[in-house]
Amino acid sequence: MSHKITLIPGDGIGPEITTAVTQLLDRTDVSIEWQEEIAGAAVAKHSGNPVRQQTLDSIVRNRTALKGPIATPIGKGFASANVELRRSLGLFANLRPVYNLPGVTTKFSDIDLVVVRENTEDLYSGLEHQVVPGVVESLKVITAAASTRIAKFAFTYATKKKRQKISAVHKANIMKMGDGLFLDSVRSVAHSFKNIEYEERIVDAACMHLVLEPTKFDVLLLPNLYGDIVSDLCAGLVGGLGLVPSANLGDELAIFEAVHGTAPDIAGQNCANPTALLLSAVLMLEHLGETKVAEQIFIALNRVLTKGKHRTRDLGGDASTHTFTEAISQEMELL
Repeated sequence: MSHKITLIPGDGIGPEITTAVTQLLDRTDVSIEWQEEIAGAAVAKHSGNPVRQQTLDSIVRNRTALKGPIATPIGKGFASANVELRRSLGLFANLRPVYNLPGVTTKFSDIDLVVVRENTEDLYSGLEHQVVPGVVESLKVITAAASTRIAKFAFTYATKKKRQKISAVHKANIMKMGDGLFLDSVRSVAHSFKNIEYEERIVDAACMHLVLEPTKFDVLLLPNLYGDIVSDLCAGLVGGLGLVPSANLGDELAIFEAVHGTAPDIAGQNCANPTALLLSAVLMLEHLGETKVAEQIFIALNRVLTKGKHRTRDLGGDASTHTFTEAISQEMELL
């Protein structure tokens, strides 16, 4: 089967790692027609909006996109391209599997959990306004519809993947109405999935237990802002954002992306690690039904990491992006 996929290289190291990943995918038996679009700083400079309608149309047409990291100014400047893409395309679920990779030494060696994050509302939506000079109001919007939808996604995913437990993470002891509504919505869905153990954890306590005993968690279900924070915490348990894949999923559309930063300090130096985007591409291939090739890439990556001869700088080695990519390609040829 041939697939048309929108490719958004992104900013900073984005073009380097997307080139590495597309080169690997182009060497497989999967037929992909890449349709490159731009988003981020370059677009916002001319229009003020980091996402062009042309890019949105391409994703709608192709239904699938692979995206590199996009810079978002802190405290000023244009709005987040990531938020705009998710909101405009109805990508309500952010999925981040977190697991140990071979050859990457961390405090914990048996982590295998999944973060499911609601993607369209809550404080992370960036609905803010200045009431009077010196006073800014940020709106936390929680709806039963969005909360129920993400809960159904999480429980369905857990059932399909034979996961045992879902932990809903909240702050309903303080935000009794907003987070209370989130919990009520999740509970209403949990009743229909008797095969999945269900628990609730206050977000601050959940963070503490994640760094003490992360293996007690299986699937974490969170509203948008908590999900953003906790998913990065979980990535830190296995070596960082450079090693963790991510998918933004809607009813019909999907964007697979690296969630680490654009690393402008090393852009153009051929030393960036493409692992996070490659693992996101593995999720993409599984989504497209290309499970055999997805498995081949995953095995090849694991073999390179296990052997340890070719490691990028962030993994304690000196391999270039190109060298690391070629090592994975060579392992793929042996499968």
